[in-house]
Amino acid sequence: MMNSILLLGAIVLIACVIGSKISTKLGIPTLLFFIGLGMLFGSEGIFKIDFEDYSFAEKICSAALIFIMFYGGFGTKWSTARPVALKATLLSTLGTLITAVLTGLFCHVVFKLPLLEGMLIGSVLSSTDAASVFSILRSQRLNLKYGTAPLLEIESGSNDPCAYMMTILLLSAMGGDILLSDISYSIFAQLAYGLIIGVALAFIGSYVLRHIRFGEDGFDSIFLVAIALAAYALPSLIGGNGYLSAYIAGIILGNQRIPQKKNLVNFFDAFNGIMQMVIFFLLGLLVFPSNLILYFVPALLIALFLTFIARPVAVAILLTPFKAPLNQQHIVSWAGLRGAASIVFAIIAVVSPNYHNDSIFSVVFCVVLLSLLFQGALLPRASKKLNMIDDNENVLKTFNDYSDENDINFIRLDLKNDHPWVGKQIREIGSIPGALIAAILRQGATITPKGNTILKNEDSLIICAKSYQDKDSIKLNEIIINADSLLIGKKLKEADIGKDSLVVLIQRNGTDIIPDGNSEINAGDVLVVYSQKNLFHLA
Repeated sequence: MMNSILLLGAIVLIACVIGSKISTKLGIPTLLFFIGLGMLFGSEGIFKIDFEDYSFAEKICSAALIFIMFYGGFGTKWSTARPVALKATLLSTLGTLITAVLTGLFCHVVFKLPLLEGMLIGSVLSSTDAASVFSILRSQRLNLKYGTAPLLEIESGSNDPCAYMMTILLLSAMGGDILLSDISYSIFAQLAYGLIIGVALAFIGSYVLRHIRFGEDGFDSIFLVAIALAAYALPSLIGGNGYLSAYIAGIILGNQRIPQKKNLVNFFDAFNGIMQMVIFFLLGLLVFPSNLILYFVPALLIALFLTFIARPVAVAILLTPFKAPLNQQHIVSWAGLRGAASIVFAIIAVVSPNYHNDSIFSVVFCVVLLSLLFQGALLPRASKKLNMIDDNENVLKTFNDYSDENDINFIRLDLKNDHPWVGKQIREIGSIPGALIAAILRQGATITPKGNTILKNEDSLIICAKSYQDKDSIKLNEIIINADSLLIGKKLKEADIGKDSLVVLIQRNGTDIIPDGNSEINAGDVLVVYSQKNLFHLA
């Protein structure tokens, strides 16, 4: 049984990876494919997996949402987002509230639902989906004008906590009489505890990462996973907003000077991708397509109202005072995609003892599908139609894993007595164009180099040069020289390593040697070879 489950998991993950590539080429949100795959495996799909455990799905999806929220902050480059932070914050708070109220009133009036139930549907659907927005902005390279990309990124990454808070408050109100003082304290606790604990854990995590060296590679990533979990769990235990705390911790940590930050962003990028696959596949598995047909008409009406009235009204109210151009307001309105958080909040409502109606799940699921299918797929076309594309911008600069093409790399060159530079002034040695001696390390001291600085034995030169971006075209091969190798005893200039190949490093008895043509190959050496092809035949 266990092996079958593992095999199924492997098949699903591989299918998700392939589907991600296909959906990107087709210009549709990747998450739509994950949902479809789940439905294909579900009780009414081809594979007939019977799954309708809302409680289990709520636990798994809520846990996965922690990391999606944390990464939403961690991947945000604050220097790019700062100019639009106020507008984004207003959209993620007041904008979410306005959208929820308008949608709730619509459901109350049109579908004759009780006011609180209508407001619950509005609250569940009030937040936009960060994963969908990020995916489309990055995959389609939507370089939008007026700082719109970071505006959407901050808003979609930070409005889930507000929607979650409204959902919890409404579910509490539906359970019976609730005093205004209770509501006031709950709002205070959600915001205050979430903010304070998120900030505190972020700075604790930053201090640890900067001052403590982990014993093994990758342990810093594990440590940040623990920080994300603690950021959610601690405030949740005392009535705070765990999702807000996780987002705040992520955005502060992501903009600190911490070691290996780019590697950490890449780790969470992949981890976040897995969490998205888990959430959307599980939600697709949970839904009954026959129910979607049953609730399609009300879901369509809600989706149309959200897209063309509620969201545009909220955006206009909040962005017009900033004199935002109409085309920017239109694209911000259109980019209000619904996604995983809305469905997870709907499941929270279903499993709540104060609300016994699973129809909200089917309605919200259908609205999310319509949003991803139409708004998501048409967002690139709408951006061009509204003249919002700026060819001088680069949307990837919005994210923390972006590297400018003028990134600098540093290398270390150790000077020995026989080195031709020893005893010479820097101005005498001549330099490689495009490279610069940035510092000299001498007997524990760092010396700023000048033209008349004399280089000495045991000096270590720190040389900087522009990094090479097209790294996929570089192939490094390791060739281990066994005892019977024909290369033993030969000099590099005599060895037949291969055409268009160069030995760039020899590893010998724990020492790295920068070779030249006269370097002799010994048994046990490891040759690191640059080549335009793999050299498996020599290894």
